[in-house]
Amino acid sequence: MLLSPQRRYVPLLLHIFGWGLVMSMLFSQPKWMNMDPPSDFWIKQGILFALLIVIFYSNSFVLVPRLLFRNHTIVYIISIGVAVAAVYWAIQGVEAWLHLPEQWHKAFRPERPFDPNRPRRFDSFTFLYSLLSLGASTSLTVVQKWQKDVQLREKLEQEKVSSELSFLKAQINPHFFFNTLNNIYALTMIDVDNAREALHRLSRMMRYVLYETKEGTVHLSQEIAFLQDYIQLMELRLTNKVKVTFDNPKQINDVAIAPMLLLPFLENAFKHGVSATQPSEIFVGLSQQNQSLRVEVRNTLFPNKGTSLDESNGIGLVNTRRRLDLLYPDLYQLDITEQTSQKEYLVVLTLHIASPNHAFKNLETPLYEPQLHSR
Repeated sequence: MLLSPQRRYVPLLLHIFGWGLVMSMLFSQPKWMNMDPPSDFWIKQGILFALLIVIFYSNSFVLVPRLLFRNHTIVYIISIGVAVAAVYWAIQGVEAWLHLPEQWHKAFRPERPFDPNRPRRFDSFTFLYSLLSLGASTSLTVVQKWQKDVQLREKLEQEKVSSELSFLKAQINPHFFFNTLNNIYALTMIDVDNAREALHRLSRMMRYVLYETKEGTVHLSQEIAFLQDYIQLMELRLTNKVKVTFDNPKQINDVAIAPMLLLPFLENAFKHGVSATQPSEIFVGLSQQNQSLRVEVRNTLFPNKGTSLDESNGIGLVNTRRRLDLLYPDLYQLDITEQTSQKEYLVVLTLHIASPNHAFKNLETPLYEPQLHSR
């Protein structure tokens, strides 16, 4: 995920601000303790500041990724302890090198002789600053990794959605296109005008599948027009024993919808609800109310045909539900009745979709021209 130029500098500015705060604390320490330190004290504070930076970024870029994130917790704790001890004894060495204990003694107790063998008091400030630096480094690195993991999961989830959309596009049975072309070829011998219209409808469908569904959302009117073209082309191979009804709204609240979301239910109906010898019926109904879209698909049941959507052209019910879960989490209800009292297979999908003001991407001029005449 690309960040804007302004956001790219936010981490750098936060680090600069944080280290500025640490520096102000280190170099204002004598003031709030009402002390007038020796001049060499500031050298020691500068070295401490540099060591805090070293252990902060060493912990952030080396210890946490290579030890803590790889579950070497004990080794990591030991490493933290070694880092704190190293800083502490380094500062003790700097103080001895600069003769700071003697300078402090002369500044505040000049009446007493300095005893170089006197045990030195524990430097709690250096110890606490080291712990705080390492603690802040660990916390920041863990939070950054968590954010990256969240972004990675979101990216993978989006890629999965995109791949499933592409997968669904590919699921339009190639036999459908071949059979349709054969039917159109046969139709040219009988009715050239109808054959020309069928060929135009097929090319429109192919363009819709290949090009117009790339943005992730389409107009509902485009999706309905695609379904209508699909139904009319499927009817080319049906006998007069099959009755197909497509009931769609006269006025459409043209909201954004995921492309080809409803196709599996229609494919299932035409695959399992059609007989060449027995009367059969397929009903496809769409209705809108407020921000809800209701889709109902019914087809006649035949004992010698499977009825499960799980076996429909490779697009199983599990995959269809998964797509809905990814695209419309908590915004849909899918009810499937294996056999109704009228001996029909019934699918009802209720989808809560956005308002007409929902943002479209490159959909201002739809290429797929809706033809919304109900049969």
